Amino acid sequence: MMIARIFSVTQVALSIACLEAFQTPMPSTNSVGLHQDAITLTQPQIPTTALFMSTTEKETTDDTAFQPYQGEQAKEALPEIFIPQVEVDDERMWVPQTDTVSFRPLCFCVSSGYYVNLLRVKGAGLLSRHKHPGPVHGHVLKGSWKYLEHDWVAREGSYVFEPPGEIHTLVVPQGVDEMITLFHVTGSLLYCDPEGNVVGAEDVFTKLKLAKEHYAKVGLGEDFVQQFVR
Repeated sequence: MMIARIFSVTQVALSIACLEAFQTPMPSTNSVGLHQDAITLTQPQIPTTALFMSTTEKETTDDTAFQPYQGEQAKEALPEIFIPQVEVDDERMWVPQTDTVSFRPLCFCVSSGYYVNLLRVKGAGLLSRHKHPGPVHGHVLKGSWKYLEHDWVAREGSYVFEPPGEIHTLVVPQGVDEMITLFHVTGSLLYCDPEGNVVGAEDVFTKLKLAKEHYAKVGLGEDFVQQFVR
């Protein structure tokens, strides 16, 4: 019958297709079973002129390299923060936390939970034992300080990375009239007792609250702090 003949031809066609599939070599795989062809990445080539170009090269190169970006910035992007001089004589910029400890806000990043400020300590003294759940970066601008838990001393020009979870006690030694350090603090600062139990905390929001109250008190207005908020 015609139906039987068509069915037989279809069976033959399927058999040939399966045989060809088995005979086709498969792409090589790596140790985790991924096809090498699927994970091959092409490294972009960056021309050296894209990295840096001196002003003396301007006359001999494409003039567009020295033209600013002509398009629109991303609408959702926040404006940058530019502070021409972070160390100023205006005492109103410094938010007091104690009689000898104050901070100068540079950035309150409430959207990512970190803050950047200058920490100032006048005279020798101690900042309470604490730890951070996030990383901290510090750069000493003036004076010196150390941690009771370490042998090194951070001096003017020093950089410090504080790993998350470490408990330390900051001490400004005798003979230092003023210490100023730029700190980038991610997450909270957790005050601890000698056994490591948390007894207090501060973060970008408590710092922001202190700054608002201080700027309102000294006549700059609570909204003065908004220039540092992102």
